[in-house]
Amino acid sequence: MLIHIPALLSADEVGHFRAVLEAAAWTDGRVTAGAQSAMAKNNLQIPEDAAEARQLGAIILDKLGRNEAFVAAGLPLRVFPPLFNRYDEGMGFGAHVDNTIRFSGPVRFRTDLSSTLFLTDPADYDGGELVVMDTYGEQKVKLPAGDMVLYPASSVHRVETVTRGSRWASFFWAQSMVADDGRRALLYQMDQAIQTLAAQVGLDHPSVVSLTGAYHNLIRMWGET
Repeated sequence: MLIHIPALLSADEVGHFRAVLEAAAWTDGRVTAGAQSAMAKNNLQIPEDAAEARQLGAIILDKLGRNEAFVAAGLPLRVFPPLFNRYDEGMGFGAHVDNTIRFSGPVRFRTDLSSTLFLTDPADYDGGELVVMDTYGEQKVKLPAGDMVLYPASSVHRVETVTRGSRWASFFWAQSMVADDGRRALLYQMDQAIQTLAAQVGLDHPSVVSLTGAYHNLIRMWGET
């Protein structure tokens, strides 16, 4: 399940992010890759412990905590501190699957969901599409600056080689309360249907109350805390 989250950052916020990142020190992106990923990876990153990454990452985490689409689709238990990467001309990232376990200091994360927050307008670069392989084939994603895509971390995915310009983004993972992607998809569909029904008949309609109760009870059944 791919979820497009529009305008997580405003145009002014994207401009601020770009200015901060322009002044930061970039390093070889392979330092955060696993053994298989490192062979396919060719990009630049801001070090995880850089002040710029912590400052901008805190803004993203605050936005995510207040974003209804992210919360509904991801049911996040914890979110890995956002990282930042850059693909200049000739750079790309071959097909790979993200590591299942990530550490941020002493905290261990299971990576159920992957996210890419675009920080470059599509007109400013060629190539650089995020390509996610799912049951419906290859899904190509190239979103406006400030938009984000959320997708299962278990997916095989790649970033096409940039042939013009430079593609900047933030990327991070979330551990969901519901580990299984199929169950998360069902819960998201149920949540969206409840919202649609509530808009038509009201939140206090018996059917809405009943379905809302079933939704939360399924999270209790399938979820972890």
